[in-house]
This record gives sequence, structure tokens and C-alpha cells, in this order.
Amino acid sequence: MLFYIVRKLLATVPTLFGVALIVFVLFNMVGGDPTYQMLGRHASEQQIQEVRHEYGFDQPKPVQFLTYLKQIATFDYGRSFATRQPISQMILEGAGPSLSLMIPAFLITTILSVGIGLLVAYFKGRSLDRFVVVVCVFGMSVPMLAYILFGQYFLAYRWGWFPISGYESTWPDRIQYILMPMLIFVIVSLGYDVRFYRAAILEETTQDYVRTARAKGLSEFEVFFRHVLKNSMVPILTNIVLEIPLLILGAFLLESFFGIPGLGSITIDAVNNSDFPVIKAMTTLVSFLYILGNLATDILYVVVDPRVRLK
Repeated sequence: MLFYIVRKLLATVPTLFGVALIVFVLFNMVGGDPTYQMLGRHASEQQIQEVRHEYGFDQPKPVQFLTYLKQIATFDYGRSFATRQPISQMILEGAGPSLSLMIPAFLITTILSVGIGLLVAYFKGRSLDRFVVVVCVFGMSVPMLAYILFGQYFLAYRWGWFPISGYESTWPDRIQYILMPMLIFVIVSLGYDVRFYRAAILEETTQDYVRTARAKGLSEFEVFFRHVLKNSMVPILTNIVLEIPLLILGAFLLESFFGIPGLGSITIDAVNNSDFPVIKAMTTLVSFLYILGNLATDILYVVVDPRVRLK
């Protein structure tokens, strides 16, 4: 297993380098000189030269790329165009609100979706199964924005169950502000996840070992919970781990509409202000999290299915 993990770690190095190169080319070469985006076309030549020197845009491109690699290695992305704050500090400050919203929502979604997926697979073809599939398809068809507007108007404004928007830094006061965004995230995510896990579990029920277990006299409960669920963990873990980096993307709308100062809000503000250093830092962060998610998935495969290391 150690050799397998080391091999996978080494395989991520060229991928990480390739992602860094692509992001650098997109933001430093294809998009033109970002100095004009920051100062505008009517800035004086002295102002342009000062900003170019401050952010290193006057350096040769290979030197800029090496500086960018150093920023990634040291988690020091420089300063924001708009706020002049250190970008690393902005990311660390925004990580707390984002994680306080997305981690509970993600855990609740995962537990519910796996449980419901297993339940409807157990009752395949019956009324409960058909009803849940219809509800899931309906839930997937409605965009998140519609749920946000419905929640803010009815649940918050008309019925007063939740605050419309806002955020508190202290934990007891924070809960009331993240409950409705958390509920919306769970509702939006359940449709796809339940259908995915249901399909993965049903595919496993067609295997020979399931027929053997039934022929040996095991009850359907034992077949599903002792054998099918365990052997379905590879696709389930794949979906779970690969969704983790995408939590930042899922938080964009929620944080923007509910006034939560997390990573999603930071990214939206950076896009609106053409704050390229922040956008580049967030793009790099999400890309690397996705790669690390793939690496974690490969390692977890070995844990749930030791046959993987032999392939």
C-alpha cells in the first residue's frame, strides 16, 4: 500500500505543475496586462510603472512564473488589487464562514443521500422507489436560485422562520444565519446524490456474490447492509471525495445572496472588481483541491478494496 500511495503522490506532481502553468498563461499572458484593468486606460505612465513594479509585471515571463510557483509553495499570493489586503489573509478569513456553512451541509447531505439511496434500492420498483425518483428529478430540475428566492421570501420575509441575510462571527449567534443556506444546499444536492447512490447500489445487486448470498439463505437486509453497501463504497467514495473541492463553487450563490463573508463572496467580489490576483489565487486553490481530491479517492480505493493495488 505504501508503494501505491507514493506512486500516486509522484503522479500528481506533473499534474500540479501543468495546472499552475495553465492558470499562469490564462491570467498573465492571454488576458493582457492586468495593470490597465486595475488603473484604467487614463492612468499616467508613472502610475502604471509603479503598479507594474509592485506586482512584478515588469519582470520577464519566466521570472513571473517562478514567482507564481513560489507563491503557491509558500501560500503567499501577494495583495489584492481592490482591497490591498494580503490575499492569503483574505482566504484564511473567508475559510471559516465557508467551512461553517458547507461542512455541516455536506455531512448532512452525504448521510441522508446514502441512506435514502440504500433504502430506495432495497425497495426497487415499488411505490416508495418511484416516488423518491420523481422527487429527485424534480429537485434536480429546479435551479438553486429559485430555492434561494423562495426561502428568502417565504421562509424568511413572510413567515419569519430565518433571517433574510447576515452573519455573526460568534458561534451561537452564527447558527441562525447559516440554517437556511444549509437547508437549501441539502435540498439542491439530494436529488443528484440519491440517484447516483441508488444506481451504484443497484448495479452491485446484479453481481454473482449477491445471488450466492441469497442462495445461502441470507435475508435481504443482511444482503444489502453487510455485502452490497460495503462493495458499493468505491463509487460512493468517488462521488463524496470529488464533491469536496466543489463545495467552494456551491457556496458562491449562497454566500452572495445571504451575506456570508466566505470564499464564495470573496470570489464574486473579485470578479466584479476585476481583481485578478484574487481570482488567480482562488482558481489555483480550487484546481489543487480537485487534484488532491482525486488523490484521496485513489488512496481510499485501497482502503475499501485491497484488490485495487494489484491492478
